[in-house]
This record gives sequence, C-alpha cells and structure tokens, in this order.
Amino acid sequence: MIGMIVHLLVLFGLIGAALMVFFFRDLLAATLAAGFFSFLVALEFYILQAPDVAISQAAIGAGLTTAIFIIAIRATTRYEGEESQ
Repeated sequence: MIGMIVHLLVLFGLIGAALMVFFFRDLLAATLAAGFFSFLVALEFYILQAPDVAISQAAIGAGLTTAIFIIAIRATTRYEGEESQ
C-alpha cells in the first residue's frame, strides 16, 4: 500500500514537472523543471529496483543535460521570445 502511494506521488510529480516545463516562459526555470523531472524518473527507476538505470538517469539526465542546457542559456537569451540586441 505504501509503495502504491509513493508511485502515485512520483507520478503526480512527473506530471507537474512536465507541465512546468511546458508552460514556463523563463528558459532557466524550464531547464530546472526538466532537471527535476529527470530526477523523479531516476527516483522511479530506483523504486522499481533498477538502481543501475537510476544512477545513469540521475547522472546524465538530471545532472549533465541540465548543466549543458544552463550553459547554452547563458550564451543566448533567458526568456522565450526575447529579442537579442
């Protein structure tokens, strides 16, 4: 029963993070929400007893990809639809 509740909490967290990524106009906030989404996916893999996949998801998905996106955002504009001058 507790396992089902944890799975549902992670599922609702995934849905919430995906909606945040979709609706945020601030690219940095959307990138952080995507990193949180990847962290929740890694947590779900760990709960499903796949720790090797969880570690790789956390390292690549939540860590490295988020860092690369943040570096790319620093080189461009931060807000979607903003004109660079």
